[in-house]
Amino acid sequence: MEKTYEPHAIERQWYETWEAKGYFKPAGEGTPYSMMIPPPNVTGSLHMGHGFNNAVMDTMIRYRRMKGDDTLWQVGTDHAGIATQMVVERQLAAQGISRHDLGREEFLKKVWEWKEQSGGTITRQIRRLGSSVDWSRERFTMDDGLSKAVQEAFVRLYDDGLIYRGKRLVNWDPKLHTAISDLEVENHDEKGFLWNLRYPLADGATTSEGKNYLVVATTRPETMLGDSAVAVHPEDERYKSLTGKFVELPLVGRLIPIIADDYVDREFGTGCVKITPAHDFNDYEVGKRHNLPLINVLDKNAAILGIAQIFNYDGSLNIAVSSSLPTEFAGLDRYEARKQIVAAFEAAGLLEKIDDHALKVPRGDRSGVVIEPWLTDQWYVSTKPLAEPAIAAVEDGRIQFVPKQYENMYFSWMRDIQDWCISRQLWWGHRIPAWYDASGKVYVGRSEAEVRSKYSIAADISLNQDEDVLDTWFSSGLWTFSTLGWPEQTEFLKKFHPTDLLVTGFDIIFFWVARMIMMTMHLVKHEDGSAQIPFKTVYVHGLVRDSQGQKMSKSKGNVLDPLDIVDGIDLETLVQKRTTGLMNPKDAAKIEKQTRKEFPEGIQAYGTDALRFTFCSLASTGRDIKFDMGRVEGYRNFCNKIWNAMRYTLMQCENQDCGQDGSKDYELSLGDRWIISKLQLAEKAVAENLDNYRLDLASQAIYSFVWDEYCSWYLEATKAVLFNAEATATQKKGTRRTLVRVLETILRLVHPLMPFITEEIWQIIKPLSGATGETIMLTSFPEANDSKIDQQALNDVEWLQTVVVGVRNIRGEMNISPAKDLPVLFKNGSDEDQQRLQNNQQFLKKLASLESVTWLNAGDIEPMSATALVGNMEILVPMAGIIDKDAEIARLTKESAKLEANVASTEAKLSNEAFVAKAPEAVVAAERARVAEHKIAIEKLREQIQKISAL
Repeated sequence: MEKTYEPHAIERQWYETWEAKGYFKPAGEGTPYSMMIPPPNVTGSLHMGHGFNNAVMDTMIRYRRMKGDDTLWQVGTDHAGIATQMVVERQLAAQGISRHDLGREEFLKKVWEWKEQSGGTITRQIRRLGSSVDWSRERFTMDDGLSKAVQEAFVRLYDDGLIYRGKRLVNWDPKLHTAISDLEVENHDEKGFLWNLRYPLADGATTSEGKNYLVVATTRPETMLGDSAVAVHPEDERYKSLTGKFVELPLVGRLIPIIADDYVDREFGTGCVKITPAHDFNDYEVGKRHNLPLINVLDKNAAILGIAQIFNYDGSLNIAVSSSLPTEFAGLDRYEARKQIVAAFEAAGLLEKIDDHALKVPRGDRSGVVIEPWLTDQWYVSTKPLAEPAIAAVEDGRIQFVPKQYENMYFSWMRDIQDWCISRQLWWGHRIPAWYDASGKVYVGRSEAEVRSKYSIAADISLNQDEDVLDTWFSSGLWTFSTLGWPEQTEFLKKFHPTDLLVTGFDIIFFWVARMIMMTMHLVKHEDGSAQIPFKTVYVHGLVRDSQGQKMSKSKGNVLDPLDIVDGIDLETLVQKRTTGLMNPKDAAKIEKQTRKEFPEGIQAYGTDALRFTFCSLASTGRDIKFDMGRVEGYRNFCNKIWNAMRYTLMQCENQDCGQDGSKDYELSLGDRWIISKLQLAEKAVAENLDNYRLDLASQAIYSFVWDEYCSWYLEATKAVLFNAEATATQKKGTRRTLVRVLETILRLVHPLMPFITEEIWQIIKPLSGATGETIMLTSFPEANDSKIDQQALNDVEWLQTVVVGVRNIRGEMNISPAKDLPVLFKNGSDEDQQRLQNNQQFLKKLASLESVTWLNAGDIEPMSATALVGNMEILVPMAGIIDKDAEIARLTKESAKLEANVASTEAKLSNEAFVAKAPEAVVAAERARVAEHKIAIEKLREQIQKISAL
C-alpha cells in the first residue's frame, strides 16, 4: 500500500471502468432527475470556468444518483458558428486559399473534417475532470436530430408570426462580414478625441448668443455624412427658439431639422447632438421617435459609399431625401475618411476644437476590429410575446434562481427586451429554412419540397435558399428538449423534461437562460396543452478569478488550465503556453517574468479530486471565485489525510473480527459513541447544504468532520482501546467495527465531491465494512439518524478535548516535547468533572500523553506548576524535573534579546523624519504594527522567564 495517495495511478482507470459499465446512464428506477451540460464550444479547450461548472454539476448529479434518483446528465457540444468558421478560414489562409475559392459545399466539408479531428478535445477533458455524464447520449448542435429540431422551431415560430425579416441596426463585424451578438462584443477603454463641429443654421437663424451655427460634439466625425437631425433637450432655454428649424449639413449640403428629445444631456458639450440613426443604436431610437430617415453611408467593409442608402423605419426605400454624398470620400475606409472629413471641416472654418476624450470602443471578440452599428436585412424573433410567459414562470416560482437576487437581473432584461437578431452571414451553422423567388418574395418551410407544396409553387419557378445561418444561441436555446428527441415525443422527453437543474454563470442569463425559457415555453407543451418550462432551478455562479480577484485573461497572463493543475506542467511549457499568440513582445516578456516568479517549479500534479474539492469549497452562491493554488495544495493534503486514515484502519482491522456479521457481541467506547454521534450531525449538515446548493458549506462540514474530528481526535482515541492490553475483546471489536464503518460512511459522504479517491478506498475496505455493490457511486448517500446521537458522549468528549487542549497549550508555552509523558493534577472541579475523569482516564492519558492523573483535595500541597482552566477546574502540570530550568531561561532570554534589538532598530527608523515622510503610508504602518507585536511578545517571554525562575 502506497504511503501517500497517487491520483494518477487510479483516476483514468476508474473513469474508464465507470463508463464501460454504464454507471452514468439512467438506471430506469427512482424519481427522474435530469440536468443538461451547458454545451462547450468544439473550438477550444476547457478553462477554469468550465472546470468549476463541471465540479458543481457532477457533485449534484452524483449526490442525486446516490439518493436513489433515476439520473440523466445530458452531455454535448456546440458548433460555435463564428469561432469554428474562423479557425478553418485561418487554416485555409495559411495555404493561400479563401472559403470563396472553395465554395460553400467544399468549405463545409473542411469544417466537418476539422470538427471530427479536434472536437474530441473537450470530451476528453470532461472525462478527465471525472464528470459522470451519459456519453451514450452525447449530442452536437449540428447533428441530424438537432438540425431537425432547429428547422421545426424556426418554422413554427414563423408560422406563429414570431419570426420576421426586417431592416434594422445590428452589431456588424467589417472583417468577418456578419452580424454578431452583444455577447461577442468586447468594450475596450481607449483614448480618443471629441471633435466639436460647426453646423450652419439655415434661413438666417441665430442662437441666443447671436451665432449663426450650432456646435455639435462627436467621437465619430465620419458618420456625419449620414446625419438626419441635430437634437437638443426640450427644456434647454438656449435652443428652444430653434426647435423645428434647420441646419445645413456641412460637406453634404442637405437640410436637416433641429429636434427636441430627452435623450440629450444638456451638460455634455454644447448640449447639441448630431443624430445618425443608421450608425448608432441610441440615435436609431431617437430617429424612430421623430420619424427621421435612416441614411446609411457605409458598406459592409465600413468604407464610405458613393451614394447613400436611405430607408424608412418600415424597411422601405426613402426617395424623398437626397442620397448624394461627396465624391471625394467614396470608397475610403472609415478611419481614412475620418481624417479627410475633419480636414475638410477645418478648411471650411467649421472645426471649433478637438478635445481629448476617453471612450469605450466596441471590438469583435473574434476579429478584434471595431464593430459598426450597421443597417442590414436580418431575421428577427419578436420577443415580447415570448417574454411575458417566461417572466410569469419565474414570478410564480415554477422556475427558481439560486441565489434569488439573480431574478432581478433576469426581470430587468426581460421587461426591457428587444427583438432578437437570429441571422448570421456565415456558412457554418444551421442554414435558415427560407427560400426566395425571383421577385424576392420569401417562403418558409422545412424543405424546398415542403415550401412548394405549402405555397403551391410550380416546379418551373426557381427558388433559392437563404444564404444566412442561424445565431448559435438559437440552436442552444432548444438544448433542454432537442437533446431528448423533440419534436418527436420520445420516452426520454416525457420522462426527463422539464429538467431539474441548470448550472450556469451569471453572464449568460439573458443570452442563454432567458432564451431557453422563452423558446421552451412556446414550443414544448404538457399533455394538457400547458407550457413546459426547461428547468426548475437555475443555480447561478460567479466568474473564476485569480487569487488577486483579477479576471483571468490571456493578455494578463494569469490564465490557468484546470488540467494543468490536475496533471501538472513544467515551467518552460507553462511559459510557452501563456505567451504563445501574444503579438506584443513586451507583453510576452512581462508575462514570462510573472509566470516564472509565480510558479518557479511549474505546477505540480494535484489530481482531479483536490481541484474539485477546491472548486466546491469556493462555490458560495453567486459570488465570484478567487482561485488560490494554496487551497489546492491544502486539499491535496486532505486527500492524503483520508488515505492515511485508510492505511491506519487496514492495519488495525485486516484479518480481525470487525463485527460486521450482524451480531451484537461488541461494546462501544466513549470515543466510538462520540464519533457516531458526530457523524450523524455531519451527514445532516452535508445533505442540507447540498439540497440548498451551498457546496461551500457542505465542503466545510466534510473537511471539519474528517480532519478535525475523525482523524485528529477519533483515530487517536481508538488507540486507547486497540493498544490497551486491558481492553476486552468485545471492546476492541466495537472500536474496530466503528472505525471501519465510519470510514466507509465518510467515503460515501465525500464521494460526490471527490469521486476517485473515495472509489479506490471504498473498494479496498469493502470486505471489512460489510458494504455491498460493485461501485461506491451506486451506493446510498448517508442519511442521519437522530437516535444514534448520544448527547452524553458528545458532552463528555467535549470536556476531554478541553482538558487535552489545556495540557497541549502548557506544553507549547513551556516548550515541552509532545513525546514526553506528563504528570497532571486537577483541582476545584465539580463532582461531574471528577466522575468524567474517573470514567475516562485511559482516553485522557492517551490523547494528552500523560504519565499520571491525580485529583487534589482541599489541603493537599500544590507543587509549582503551569496551569490551565476548564470551567472552574484547574489543570496543573508540575514543572520540577520536566524542563532544564537554566537552559530554558537562557533560551527565552536570548529570544527576548533578539526581539528587543529588532524593536530598537525599527523605532530608530521610525524616529527618522525623512523615512516617515518619504516611505509609503502602508510601509510606515506595517513597521509600527511590527513594533507593537514584538513588544507584546517580549512581555510574554518575560512572564515565562519569571514563571520558570520561580520553580
